[in-house]
Amino acid sequence: MGNKMPKSAVKKVAMLTAVVSLTSALSACVGSNAVTDKVMQFNLEVVDNRYARGGVNILLLPVYALTLAVDVVVFNSLEFWTGKNPLNGSPHIFDSEVKTQYQINEGLDPSLRKAPLKPLTNKTDNEKSVYSVQVNPVNENTIDYDIVYTNGEKAVLRGEKVGEKVTFSLNGEVVTTASMNELSAYMAEQQPQS
Repeated sequence: MGNKMPKSAVKKVAMLTAVVSLTSALSACVGSNAVTDKVMQFNLEVVDNRYARGGVNILLLPVYALTLAVDVVVFNSLEFWTGKNPLNGSPHIFDSEVKTQYQINEGLDPSLRKAPLKPLTNKTDNEKSVYSVQVNPVNENTIDYDIVYTNGEKAVLRGEKVGEKVTFSLNGEVVTTASMNELSAYMAEQQPQS
C-alpha cells in the first residue's frame, strides 16, 4: 500500500510546525518589513509616472509575496525578539513609547519590559543600516537579494524553493525554512477582506 511515517516522526514534524507557527504568530506579524520596504523603494525609483509605477507594482507581486514572507518569517521575528531589525536597525514598534490606556510596566520585573535577546548587530556611532537591496532572480526557484549596507559591507539573502519548501539563507548560512503552504496561508491572511 503506501509508506507510513513512524509516529515519532509525525510527532516531531507536528511539534516543529506548531513551534514555528506559534513563534511566527506571536512575534512576526508586526515589524518594519525592511526587505519589502526596499522592494517598494525600488518600485518607486524605476519610473516617475504613477500609472507606470502601478504596472511595475503588479509585475513585482510575486517578489512582494516572497519579500513579505521573508520579513515575517525571518526579519520581523528577529526584530521582535532582539528589539531591533537587523537590516535597518529600527526598533520594534511594540517598544514605542506612546500614551497608553493601561500602565503595567511598573509592576513587572525589568526583564519583561524589553526584548529578551541582544540585537544581532552591535551598533555604535558608525551604525550599519541597509543602503540598498537589489532583487536578482537566479532561476525559477531561486531569488537573491543583494544587500549593501551603509558602511560598505555586502550580504546576500537567498530564497530557494526545493519541492514544497523554501529555504532562506543569509550569506550561505541557513536562517529558516518554510513550506509553500505556510507562505501561501500567511499571504492569504494579509489580503484585505472585502
